[in-house]
Amino acid sequence: MNVNVPQLADTLFERTTNSSWVVVFKALITTHHIMMYGNERFIQYLASRNTLFNLNNFLDKGALQGYDMSTFIRRYSRYLNEKALSYRLVAVDFTKMKRGIDGVMRTMNTEKLIKTLPIIQNQLDALLDFQAKPNELTNGVINAAFMLLFKDSIRLFAAYNEGVINLLEKYFDMKKNQCKDALDIYKKFLYRMTKLSEFLKVAEQVGIDQGDIPDLTQAPSSLLEALEQHLASLEGKKTKELSADNRANTLSNAVSSLSNTGMSFSFSSSRMDEKEKQQALEEEQARLQALKNQRLKEMSMQTPSASPSTQSMGSANNHTAGMDLFTNTTSPPSTNSMPNLNSDLFDLQPAFVPAVQSTPISTASSAWGGAAHSTHTHTHDHRCPGCSTCPSDSVLERLGMFFGESLMLFFLSTYSLRCSVVVDSLLSSLHPSTVCVCVCVCVLVEAGC
Repeated sequence: MNVNVPQLADTLFERTTNSSWVVVFKALITTHHIMMYGNERFIQYLASRNTLFNLNNFLDKGALQGYDMSTFIRRYSRYLNEKALSYRLVAVDFTKMKRGIDGVMRTMNTEKLIKTLPIIQNQLDALLDFQAKPNELTNGVINAAFMLLFKDSIRLFAAYNEGVINLLEKYFDMKKNQCKDALDIYKKFLYRMTKLSEFLKVAEQVGIDQGDIPDLTQAPSSLLEALEQHLASLEGKKTKELSADNRANTLSNAVSSLSNTGMSFSFSSSRMDEKEKQQALEEEQARLQALKNQRLKEMSMQTPSASPSTQSMGSANNHTAGMDLFTNTTSPPSTNSMPNLNSDLFDLQPAFVPAVQSTPISTASSAWGGAAHSTHTHTHDHRCPGCSTCPSDSVLERLGMFFGESLMLFFLSTYSLRCSVVVDSLLSSLHPSTVCVCVCVCVLVEAGC
């Protein structure tokens, strides 16, 4: 079913009105997944809405884990609301923006940087407020939500860290009010580093690969002192200010430490991206293989293979000598062994009912020079008394396999090919196409053409 972005979003919002925590949690996870990996128009639409998830009072009293999971649903919905609000304010998803030395946060000017970093802080606060402990991640639903939050935390903090590095490099050239705001941002940054470290410890305890968890390197405490002294000097307070060389060394060490942290987060983010790409390729290949197997199965069902009994009929008796195909001996088939004549060959003609005869057959010479056969008295049982050459049912079936039921009956009833010697000669000595030509000649001769 194809739906547009508003319909998809409205459907997910409608699912969050369900009273079951499982349904609501899965709707939130689906929304988060589309925000991360879906088209950007989805998060644009969420950002343009006046209201988002209103689950501050959600509580499932009926389920076994309803009370515990309801708490995480309320926290999770607040983070998704904050993620959409951040996009509305800056028109960019912080988890998808370009990073590095020439990234968005590293090249942002001072005024815009001071306005943008608090938005990242609010989104990171909402993420870290999820506060799940290892013993609370007890089912697949909450584990899926935690994994998405973990991936967002890595990418979000990487952007946050680069913004702080840019802020510190510009700090000593800022005006007094800008320095005050920047110092406040940096203090909050240190506090969030501590909370993020606790969050990553939980991720490590629940089994996330150690290589996916980045290393957090704290900036030296001397940097905070240097920043506070510089602001005090701008405010006219008397304080002992560091020399330019000491200040430059302190700033350089701090930037180096934060750069190492940023590299670790970028590496973890890149590694997760590669894993996701590889997983997506494997899933796609598995789906293609499943479709291929299903198609082959359908084709095999539409084209049934020949049964072993049919395959055994293809080989004829090669020990019987060839006989004249056009002998003039005739013997009508019996009615009790006559198969059904209702086929396409007789649709436009009156029903053909061969007469049942029990007359002796003379030993006449073949009109085509063939040898005459001995007289047989064919009874209603289609076998002659003491005749070892009259056909069995399997022989008739072999003849029907070559010519089809209707043509075989017409051939037998008209030219009296009843004996197995003639049938075996027909099946073994002649190619099917040659036999068909012979049958046509017989019909023309009989008609006087």
